[in-house]
Amino acid sequence: MKNFKSRIYFITDSTPYTEQEFLARVKSALQGGVDLIQLREKERTTREYIALAEKVHELSKQFAAPLIIDDRVDVALASGAEGVHLGQSDMQIDTARKILGDEFIIGATTKTVEQALEAFEQGADYLGVGAIYPTTTKVKTVLTSTEMLDKICKAVPIPVNAIGGLNKDNIDVLKGIGIKGVCAVSAIMKADDPKTAAEELSQAVKEKLGL
Repeated sequence: MKNFKSRIYFITDSTPYTEQEFLARVKSALQGGVDLIQLREKERTTREYIALAEKVHELSKQFAAPLIIDDRVDVALASGAEGVHLGQSDMQIDTARKILGDEFIIGATTKTVEQALEAFEQGADYLGVGAIYPTTTKVKTVLTSTEMLDKICKAVPIPVNAIGGLNKDNIDVLKGIGIKGVCAVSAIMKADDPKTAAEELSQAVKEKLGL
């Protein structure tokens, strides 16, 4: 499955919620029109990760939004997800491609032109670049300048998505940069109404970035 959009790329954070609350927020975000959803779980056991992924996948399929699993090739395969997202310390992309096959979506986190080129050459389908702003997630982040983001966009022919503290009010800094999507965690996940938050971010991306 390679026909995907990443315009509004929603990354989850289940830590503050019960499973019921979390799934309700995920469904709400999907109702708001997110294009791609990434399940990111740093603390769960493998079994717990797979079980949650299967439940999220049941929701994402209803809205034709591909499910991307963060870090874990095994969880992606076991849950029937459409893709996996790999960081610089995770399995190499070319290795993951051998395991997952050509139709699986593989994304990669990159922070330099060299990393971006390597990811593309190894078979990545898209890149996540950031953090553009400091984030409130528990993931360790290193800030990436918009100048570097622009260089990466110009260096590779695959979609590049900006990530890191982005919301409808601060995405102006991305104007004129050739990204294909905006990744959001807290802006949607922690919103009072994730559906409305996703809709408002989508409108802002259209008006401010022309995407």
